[in-house]
Amino acid sequence: MNVIRFADLIAAGRVTGKRVFIRADLNVPQDDDGQITEDTRIRASAPCVRMALDAGAAVMVTSHLGRPTEGEFKPADSLAPVAARLAELLGRPVPLVSNWTGGVDVAPGQVVMLENCRLNKGEKKNNEALARQMAALCDIFVHDAFGTAHRAEASTYGIAQYAPVACAGPLLAAEIDAITKALAHPRRPLVAIVAGSKVSTKLTILQALAKNVDQLIVGGGIANTFQLAMGLPIGNSLAEPDLLGEARAVIDAMKARGAAVPIPVDVVTAKKFAADAPATVKAATDVAADDLILDIGPKTSAVLAAQLKAAGTIVWNGPVGVFEFEAFSHGTEAIARAIAESSAFSIAGGGDTLAAIAKYGIEGDIGYISTGGGAFLEVLEGKTLPAFEILEKRAKG
Repeated sequence: MNVIRFADLIAAGRVTGKRVFIRADLNVPQDDDGQITEDTRIRASAPCVRMALDAGAAVMVTSHLGRPTEGEFKPADSLAPVAARLAELLGRPVPLVSNWTGGVDVAPGQVVMLENCRLNKGEKKNNEALARQMAALCDIFVHDAFGTAHRAEASTYGIAQYAPVACAGPLLAAEIDAITKALAHPRRPLVAIVAGSKVSTKLTILQALAKNVDQLIVGGGIANTFQLAMGLPIGNSLAEPDLLGEARAVIDAMKARGAAVPIPVDVVTAKKFAADAPATVKAATDVAADDLILDIGPKTSAVLAAQLKAAGTIVWNGPVGVFEFEAFSHGTEAIARAIAESSAFSIAGGGDTLAAIAKYGIEGDIGYISTGGGAFLEVLEGKTLPAFEILEKRAKG
């Protein structure tokens, strides 16, 4: 993917003295008192700001936070706590600027934070006039918010259209590189894990991956639907019987290419959905009418772990069982540890997946952890994200 990279502009000496507008993803969780409870996104975004400052730029950084109503400021929507945390990380003041679309006073070597961009009327609908106002603030626009890359908004797309220069920041560039490595030029075999409660929410992803991957591992409620499609009993388990045809089509598409959708040979069941429910391991053919399938069994885990350890590339989205309940977490743990031990290049994304990675402490063993949930899923579907599309267009001049 050919885009201008911020790091290359800095290396070429094209950033010194310039006004740089960074669109970051600083949408962090807060408690009822407005205190930040988890600051990963701020820490991840700080290097781009440091790069700009070290290069002698006048730096403006903005983000969305929560879901404010455009044009209606409420204290809970303010980026003030984020600005304070970024100032701590940078070791310098980060003043917060409100009502900034008409002009921003910032000198080279200084950084300011522009108040929540979703407070601006026209932001979500990518209003052209607003986008042109934003673009007029800067010499260089830096998109460094992969989590918003699937949205065409004024601060993500419109500004990139009209700014004198539009480029990818280090976080966005890393996402582009990881996605290209995993999907466009994968080392084979390519194994994808797609898990979740419903086939319907990930059907297009499954269909897209079925054309490219060598093994398509399904988990959670999705696996139940596939088991049902193969004539296996699933009891009272979550499934979508009206999508059996689509599930079979994915299986057939894989089979036609000499690829496979491994179906569980054993499962872990319970009579109720609860953390303290007794867990029973049984063959996939022996699921009773009142059983709930809440995890894959140890034989299935071993088979899948062996496939993952032999993989060349792994794409992971979703735990394969109810890993929040200890008795039903062993399948996901086996998958996670197999990925960590594999020599494959691995890319993982999605909130539950990141929670599983954190739970098993394997962050350092994953090739790339994607920061964007919705954007990551759209990439898996084979869609071209608006942010990638406009940055590629601008790179061509």
